[in-house]
Amino acid sequence: MRLLSRWQNSAGERVRIALRLKNLQFTYVPVSSLAPGEYNSLNPQGLLPALDVGGRIIAQSSAILDYLEETYPEPSLLPSEPITRAQARAFGALIASEMHAITVQRVRRFLQDELAVDETGVTRWVRNWMALGFEALEATLAQRTSQWPFCFGDEPGWADLHLVPQMSTARRLGCELAAYPLLLAVEDRCNRLDAFRLSQPEAQPDFLVP
Repeated sequence: MRLLSRWQNSAGERVRIALRLKNLQFTYVPVSSLAPGEYNSLNPQGLLPALDVGGRIIAQSSAILDYLEETYPEPSLLPSEPITRAQARAFGALIASEMHAITVQRVRRFLQDELAVDETGVTRWVRNWMALGFEALEATLAQRTSQWPFCFGDEPGWADLHLVPQMSTARRLGCELAAYPLLLAVEDRCNRLDAFRLSQPEAQPDFLVP
C-alpha cells in the first residue's frame, strides 16, 4: 500500500495513525515528490489523502479507514459493543464532516478571495466552528458510561485518531483548547504512543516542503 499525502494534512494523519495502530506496512509518498498533475490523474477528487492499493486508488480518509477496518479487522479501530461503536463513529464524523470540512485551507481561501472576508472574519469563522465542535466532543466524553483512558476504550482507536490531528490543527489556527480537559487528557495519552508520534506532521519526510 502507498499512502499519498502531505505532512500538513490532518486527514492524512488520521490514516497514518490507523495504519500504524493496525501494524500495517505502507509506503508514505509525499505529493510534492510527484510530477505536476500526477496526483490529480491518480485521484480526480484532488483532495488528500489517497491510498494506492496495488494500483487501485481509494480517495477520502473515511473511505480509507472503512477499507482498512473491513480488510484488516484485527486489531479493530472500533469498540465491540454496538452502541459504543456507533458513538465512536459519530465522534469521528463530527470532526471530519462538521469541523475539518468547513475550516480547511480551500474554504478559508474562498472566504478571502471570493467573498472578500478579511483576516479577522476568517479567524472568527474558524474559531466559531472549532469551538462548537470541541464543546460537543468534550460533552460527549463527559457523558460516557465509563471514563476510559481513551475516547471509547482502554486502547486508542477510531475516535482518537480523528481527535488528535484536529487538536493539532486547531492550535496551528490559533484556537484555545484549555476549556477541554477531557480531550486534552486523551490527546496526551495518545501522543505518548508511537502510532501517533510517528504520524505527526513534523515526523514526515516532507515536513515544511511547500
